[in-house]
Amino acid sequence: MLIEVEFAGVTFVETQVRAGRPPWSGPLPPTPYLPGNGVEGTISAVGSGLDSALVGTRVVTPTGGSGGYADRVVVNQGMVIAVPDGTPAGNAVALLADGRTALAVLRASRLAKDEVVLITAAAGGVGGLLVQLAQTAGASSVIALVGGQRKCEHARSLGADVTIDYRDEGWTEQLKKTVEHQGLNIVFDGVGGEVGRSVFDIAPPLSRFSVFGMAGGSYTEASVRDIVLRGVTVVGGAQLRSPSESNTLSAAALAEAADGRLKPVIGQIFPLERAADAHAAVEGRDVIGKTLLSC
Repeated sequence: MLIEVEFAGVTFVETQVRAGRPPWSGPLPPTPYLPGNGVEGTISAVGSGLDSALVGTRVVTPTGGSGGYADRVVVNQGMVIAVPDGTPAGNAVALLADGRTALAVLRASRLAKDEVVLITAAAGGVGGLLVQLAQTAGASSVIALVGGQRKCEHARSLGADVTIDYRDEGWTEQLKKTVEHQGLNIVFDGVGGEVGRSVFDIAPPLSRFSVFGMAGGSYTEASVRDIVLRGVTVVGGAQLRSPSESNTLSAAALAEAADGRLKPVIGQIFPLERAADAHAAVEGRDVIGKTLLSC
């Protein structure tokens, strides 16, 4: 299928690959490398044997790992998801990866009603969705850990009960007091690095710790000995097993949004020719919500 691209999603991992610092231990993609693994647009042509009536359909799709920063992309029919009627422009691609990630980590954590949740990077694309999903799931309190007062205000607008700015001196003491007062059952960590490790050291025994991102430049590190001695359960879930599972969760996120239970936040949109500026904004960690390119 040939897709006329309207919006392409930008991810932190793409900035790392472009800079030569991918989060994996293997080789970099071969150059020339075109970033982008999620686009939203309209089908303009289909291959032999496909229904020509699909032309004109608004869709969202992954692109197989690269190639999304473009005016047009060609993808396999099995990757494409129809955008529900009434979905605002850009929302579908904002939910394509972030929505499935949020639903996957929430599912794996088995969040129960009346539990206390801490979300780091709570003003980001995935973090903001997790704030909403945790509230919908009946969490007794959602603690948002963010960098900057503007992001604190944003997290509160999404439904966070407590906001803590990790740029403030003494934020760890503030978090300790909050946890001592109301407890803590699960951490969704999207920052990693030193911030994530500090949160891990505060997490009480029997709590769960789920990593979904590394906005701080590296994943939160803890040895098996650290995990056992602290009595914290590390929960997986962000890595999905197959493309079909990924698409199923993305479609579920779109359905949640169509029903008004989930709202992606598009914080900034750059034209395609300013992709470098979009990367700089994401790397500067001053963005809110999802960053998109208009194509």
